[in-house]
Amino acid sequence: QVHLVESGGGLVQAGGSLRLSCAASGFTFTSYSMGWLRRNQGKEREFVAAISGNGEITYYADSVKGRFTISRDNAKNTVYLQMNSLKPEDTDVYYCARKLPRIGTYYQKNAYDYWGQGTQVTVSS
Repeated sequence: QVHLVESGGGLVQAGGSLRLSCAASGFTFTSYSMGWLRRNQGKEREFVAAISGNGEITYYADSVKGRFTISRDNAKNTVYLQMNSLKPEDTDVYYCARKLPRIGTYYQKNAYDYWGQGTQVTVSS
């Protein structure tokens, strides 16, 4: 059974940093790309970042490029999102998700089949 469990959210001042973690279980972790998306205030979930199974290829939304870094530790079945220079507009619920192989693009919400429960990130101005 696939499980994705996020942690690391919290309250931080603008300009600060947070690191989100997502612990995965129940599948062969290295066989799947992983992504981070955010709730986007109840609208269509917004792509944030994604990483290939071997960690060599990464993708970022323009809004976070240069500030956020996605990485993974395949020995620990964990994917991370390091968020620096946080802005109030980054406030949201962040979800870790497993990317379906060869289905859609990294930017599409429907290209992901399993999701974590989400972790709240709040950035105060």
